[in-house]
Amino acid sequence: MEIVVFGAGSLGSLVGGLLAREHDVTLVAREAHARAVSGSGLRLEGAVADAPERVFPAATTDGTGLEADLAVVTVKSFDTAAAAERLATGTFDGVLSLQNGMGNEATLAARLEAPVLAGTATYGAVLREPGVVDCTGVGEVVLGARAGGPSALAARLGEAFAAAGLETTVAEDMPRRLWEKLAVNAGINPITALTATENGAVLEDPADGLSRAAVRETARVARACAVPLSNREAQSAMEAVAEATATNTSSMRQDVLADRRTEIDAINGHVVDRAAELGIEVPTNRTLTTLVRAWERGHDVR
Repeated sequence: MEIVVFGAGSLGSLVGGLLAREHDVTLVAREAHARAVSGSGLRLEGAVADAPERVFPAATTDGTGLEADLAVVTVKSFDTAAAAERLATGTFDGVLSLQNGMGNEATLAARLEAPVLAGTATYGAVLREPGVVDCTGVGEVVLGARAGGPSALAARLGEAFAAAGLETTVAEDMPRRLWEKLAVNAGINPITALTATENGAVLEDPADGLSRAAVRETARVARACAVPLSNREAQSAMEAVAEATATNTSSMRQDVLADRRTEIDAINGHVVDRAAELGIEVPTNRTLTTLVRAWERGHDVR
């Protein structure tokens, strides 16, 4: 299968590198990373089988005019529209979003003719340097039709991902899965970013109460949107991820450490926006959103 990974940062490089074991992969990446991969391949380190390992996907900085069976989108949520505009100049049989936050699939579908699938990924990944990605925790890729239900394309992609050694589940309840992941991110990302702690900190006093409150609020908004996600289910999912990745650095904390804009708008900010539409109070998510946005403005990245 020919696969383009658009936005080959930490997660995109890991997923693309693992897929390159079995498929023809092109990474669309920043210049230094693309140059390193083109010159000497991509080195996979950490928790994946056979690591350290070097694979040899193609790499480019130009995401226009590409053709492939699949485009995997892994850009930050605020770059989704720009990614869609560039992908629209190419030809793909399908597009899969493996991004944080909500609303990415709709943004892609509004601009692309190819069917757009929803997906989540719980693999831990850190781009250590150009040409080197570290798997900091083996997780799972879940994918399926963005509106739910069966999908022949999703089934085909599930087989392709599994053949490359990625833990993969094809799901028919992606709306619920997306809200569950949103609850996980809402409870982990802003707290670890603001307190400069690793993921496991949200399981301990004093952060655990704040994290649980953010998760409960997110689950409540999901139910108001007709998505069946109980507080207990959301809380269990958050705790499982935090425990499995206890020593990991969340993506939002990585952004803060690098003085980059975060994805707060598409995570806790999305909860706040939907809650406002529905007349629901979400004070914890609102406070976390405000604090992270204040950090962004203070560092001139917003």
